[in-house]
Amino acid sequence: MNKFLFISDLDNTLVGDDRALEKLNQILDQHRLEYGTKIVYATGRSLFLYQKLTQEKSLLQPDALIAAVGTEVYFHPETGELDREWASLLSQNWQRNQVLEITAKFSEIRPQPDSEQGQFKVSFNLNPETAEPIINQLKTAFQQENLDVKLIYSGSKDLDILPQVADKGLAVQFLQNKLGMDDAKTVVCGDSGNDIALFKTGTPRGILVGNAKPELRKWYEQNQTNYRYLANNNYAEGIIEGLSYFQFI
Repeated sequence: MNKFLFISDLDNTLVGDDRALEKLNQILDQHRLEYGTKIVYATGRSLFLYQKLTQEKSLLQPDALIAAVGTEVYFHPETGELDREWASLLSQNWQRNQVLEITAKFSEIRPQPDSEQGQFKVSFNLNPETAEPIINQLKTAFQQENLDVKLIYSGSKDLDILPQVADKGLAVQFLQNKLGMDDAKTVVCGDSGNDIALFKTGTPRGILVGNAKPELRKWYEQNQTNYRYLANNNYAEGIIEGLSYFQFI
């Protein structure tokens, strides 16, 4: 057994089945104790909503937290101190005010609560019926203004606009460099569209839980490789199944 870098989305991936979560926590806690495995959460949640979840669910203290769809990295999330190096990388070509000016012209997108808006993330709700044409119109509007941004639509409702150099997968690569871990020793777990970046950035071992949403399943079917695994089981039980499949445990 060797140490590995464990990275998982939270909602409907790690969290969703309390009994399975407790079982996985025991496995990961023991592995971290014995081999030095690193535990990282990669969530679409803001730090505020992550801290709220820690009060509701039994989560292990992570070695790092990737929050707000990859736009924030914390090595000590309990202090709320952003990693300055990651923030500096994201700030270089990010024009938040211009993004807000353009999005204000689209009545079909509705801003999410202030707690879900970030220094490097602007978030909206968007109905799935109109999502595709509106996203295409937004992309055109940003291109006309020479704004290099990334649009991520997930869960048939959440639209996040980020700097081009930000997402969950790029944040994972940043952490890999910091922690000295390569793709062969990294496993990423997810269930929805904003997790696609986790799977397609580099070649980490990837676990899609059995309850993965249609947008992620469709992407998986179009991009099958031997280093991605679609579990039969849901939530944390699916993660355990995948960790066993890749012989991490």
